[in-house]
Amino acid sequence: MNSATPTRWTDGSMEKRVARRYAAERRFKLFGLAAVGLSVAFLAFLLITMVWKGAGGFTRTEIKLAIDFPRSDLMLDPAALKGPEAAEAIGAAGIDGVLEQAATQQYGQGGSDLFGEASARALERQLVKDPDLLGRRAELWLPASSKADVAAKQEGDPAIEKLVAGAQTRRVANLNFLTASDATDASVVGVWGALKGTFLTIMVTMLLAFPIGVLAALYLEEFAPRNRWTDMIEVSINNLAAVPSIIFGLLGLAVFLNFMHLPRSAPLVGGLTLALMTMPVIVIAGRNAITSVPPSIRDAALGVGASKMQVVFHHVLPLALPGILTGTIIGMARALGETAPLLMIGMRAFIASPPGGITDPSSVLPVQIFLWSDEVDRGFVEKTSAAIIVLLIFMLLMNGLAIYLRNKFERRW
Repeated sequence: MNSATPTRWTDGSMEKRVARRYAAERRFKLFGLAAVGLSVAFLAFLLITMVWKGAGGFTRTEIKLAIDFPRSDLMLDPAALKGPEAAEAIGAAGIDGVLEQAATQQYGQGGSDLFGEASARALERQLVKDPDLLGRRAELWLPASSKADVAAKQEGDPAIEKLVAGAQTRRVANLNFLTASDATDASVVGVWGALKGTFLTIMVTMLLAFPIGVLAALYLEEFAPRNRWTDMIEVSINNLAAVPSIIFGLLGLAVFLNFMHLPRSAPLVGGLTLALMTMPVIVIAGRNAITSVPPSIRDAALGVGASKMQVVFHHVLPLALPGILTGTIIGMARALGETAPLLMIGMRAFIASPPGGITDPSSVLPVQIFLWSDEVDRGFVEKTSAAIIVLLIFMLLMNGLAIYLRNKFERRW
């Protein structure tokens, strides 16, 4: 039997091995820093691109237009502007024709292309606010049409660009984008309807998935007997966490719509579907967090006479809650960006008004972004990027709240 060659500490071989080890460590650190730098670069590129393209969605172009109301074809009694049906009275009086006539007189042939649906709505609001405009000639700042807005911010139709160049314009904040809902005209669209639908859908998802997922994790880890049925349940939960999201959409379509006949395109159905998709993630994260609680905590509580239920809910659950909230953050972030399951349950419908409750027809921000990205009007390009910015901010706020709660309940031992 050959004995191992003894290590020589006095020659240069040991220094060479130590040098190679240190060089390997430096290379590993370099690769790690390169990976982190590349990730940060991609993230910065994404954010800069979205802000660069979407910043214009939060502003709009306004054009000054002179309207001589006494000489126009607007047949409207000023008394009709003081009632609750003032908007209907203005619309019936032919406000679009007045806009077209005034734009043609001031900017020539094709001047009506500078104004659109947003201009008509703004003119209605100004007439309701100041009925005395009907008795005089007024110069008003009105929102530009989608084509004129694109031409003023970037390259557009050459004919429209020529008209915009000869008009008096200004750039103002587009608060209507945050307060309006979906529309067919890019100049009047907004994200409030989709944002409210997203909030209601996520609330339904959270209220269902979080308590059921946590209780399921507690039962499987602390109370369930170790047998074949428990093993089957654990395997099923692990498999459900990896199922494609569109499968849950098909499940929601079959169960909640076709069988239970719940309202289509409602936050209730969307929340139920996303809760099914999020629950396995919360269960798995919850079990891991419960397992990480030291056994000494349980033994100490049992030693002073606490029942099994008191041990679980008074000691184990509070210590595991930060880890459970971490899994919940991951599940909610995934649910917040899902589109496929919501498309399957009909949340791609055109909804022109925000929902009043969880059973009203609604849309959500991911679906709204998907639909706007498929529009032909170039005005929807910056609106799509602006909606992505709103979605990212909403996601950061939701995750920030969850992280705050996690840190608040975190305990060290």
